[in-house]
Amino acid sequence: MPKVTMTVNGKSVSADVETRTLLVEFIRQHLRLTGTHVGCDTSQCGACVVHAGGRAIKACTTLAVQWDGAEITTIEGLADGDTLHPMQEAFREHHGLQCGFCTPGMIMAAVHMVERHGGVPDEKTIRHELEGNLCRCTGYHNIVKAIAAGAEAMQGGKRVAAE
Repeated sequence: MPKVTMTVNGKSVSADVETRTLLVEFIRQHLRLTGTHVGCDTSQCGACVVHAGGRAIKACTTLAVQWDGAEITTIEGLADGDTLHPMQEAFREHHGLQCGFCTPGMIMAAVHMVERHGGVPDEKTIRHELEGNLCRCTGYHNIVKAIAAGAEAMQGGKRVAAE
C-alpha cells in the first residue's frame, strides 16, 4: 500500500492507503474529520466539497493518492479556533441551513466562489455556482442570502447581520 502524506487543515498527516481509497474516505476514516459528508457517491450533491490544491473539489470523485503532497482544507479548517469563518457565521445568521447535511459542502463551495470572483457575487452568479451542490431541505433562498452576506464579510470584515 502506498503512503500518502498531505497537509490537512494546516497539519501534516500521513497514512498507508489502498490505491483505490477516495479522498473523502481518507478524510473521514483515516483522519476522523467527519464534517465532509458523502451524500450520493456519484459527484452530484456536493456534500463532499473540500479545498485541494487551491480549488474546490468533490472529494468523492478523486483518489487520496492523487493528492499526495497537497494542501487540503476541510470545513473543520475554516474556523479560527472558536471564531467561525465569515461564511460559516453568515450561514448561521441567515439560516442558510436546515438539516445541515449539505452545509459543509455549500460553505466550502461558497468560500471558493468568493475567492475566485472577488467582491460580492450577484444572485444569478451564486445560484449558477451552486448548481453542483444540492440541498434537499430548502428552496435555496436563505443559502443565497447567506453567501452574499458571507462574501461581504469576507471582503471587508463587516459584521454579518440577518435581515
